[in-house]
Amino acid sequence: MAVVTRADVDSALEVMRGLFPETPLQYNQHLSGRFGADIWLKREDLTPVRSYKIRGALNFMRKVIARGGKDETFVCASAGNHAQGFAFVCRHFGVKGVVFMPVTTPQQKIEKTRIFGGGTIEIRLVGDIFDQCYAAARAFVEQTGGYMVPPFDHADIIEGQATVAAEVLSQLPEGTVPDLVVLPVGGGGLSAGMTGYLEGIVKDEDFLLVEPAGAPSLKRSLETGGIVTLPRVDNFVDGAAVARIGELNYRALSKFDGSQVMLLPENAICVTMVEMLNIEGVVLEPAGALSIAALDRVGRESLKGKTVVCVVSGGNFDFERLPDVKERAMRYQGLKKYFVLRLPQRPGALRDFLELLGPDDDIARFEYLKKSARNFGSVLLGIETSSPENFAGLFGRIEAAGLTYEDISENEVLANFLI
Repeated sequence: MAVVTRADVDSALEVMRGLFPETPLQYNQHLSGRFGADIWLKREDLTPVRSYKIRGALNFMRKVIARGGKDETFVCASAGNHAQGFAFVCRHFGVKGVVFMPVTTPQQKIEKTRIFGGGTIEIRLVGDIFDQCYAAARAFVEQTGGYMVPPFDHADIIEGQATVAAEVLSQLPEGTVPDLVVLPVGGGGLSAGMTGYLEGIVKDEDFLLVEPAGAPSLKRSLETGGIVTLPRVDNFVDGAAVARIGELNYRALSKFDGSQVMLLPENAICVTMVEMLNIEGVVLEPAGALSIAALDRVGRESLKGKTVVCVVSGGNFDFERLPDVKERAMRYQGLKKYFVLRLPQRPGALRDFLELLGPDDDIARFEYLKKSARNFGSVLLGIETSSPENFAGLFGRIEAAGLTYEDISENEVLANFLI
């Protein structure tokens, strides 16, 4: 069930042009050649706040103001893109805004939100986790009678995000209809809006919805036939790590089958982030890379000859995270492994081990953990190599030398503790 009409979305788009220009729909030569298709990237990372969230916030707030609410206080709870879009719109309209953020929010995000809001917003740091922060924001709204600007579960927010689809249709070559539209999904505002606007133009089966594997709220809900609240989520893809899909959003997306929702491992998303940075010079946040990362899973054979639109939802990436992203990417590609080696405590033992390494094997981590027996010690090793196949040869040589080891690369508990 669509929760938007094209006429209302087009009206919202007219208002939006007073705040920022349309984001480009770029034909990507690199991806198009790789998959034998026409790959178009809708660059929402190029809005003034580097994400599409500004659209929903603008649409929600302009309607409240039109009803005479300009003197009211607007409130949001967010540590990311929603807060920045909200702050930018507060400054645009000259209205008072209060942003609730967890105490654990990185200082860079706090300062960026403050800059976007200028002197119109106040930032309050409350709670260690988002749920505590959100509860504080809700309590503030109840006490003051202000307006809570939700991140995704509201008709006006969905309508605002749907303007992305309106722009896409106007930017594609005349007469072109996408054979596949790839949409990232978090709370569902963007996907509900875009699928609603494109209803009757793009067939339902030609949408691919993409969630991070650690936060499959839409997929689990569609499979169950009702909204599911996940007991836990992996917050690495912070722009799409949502434990519960929005009520209105689920209603709009319930026409899709669970098989149309692709779950991508967080480390696979890192591969795309690194490739887009190195090859295209495009900085993406994890959620912003979801739609592009999905192309590898779909595969060249399925994409060949098609016109594909991928929505790049955001580019607010803290470069302090880059080492972790590169590490995750290498582990996913099989180019880096960690293992614990049982090494004899005798002169020359380390030299003997080093001679087992191949010409493309490089030690990235070497740490004695403890002596597990009087004559043996445990060593944590991180090895980088140029090809995944090199590890089979290395482990074969280690075993032939009579040494024992345990590969902990995929053991999340041990890896998180030791690495």
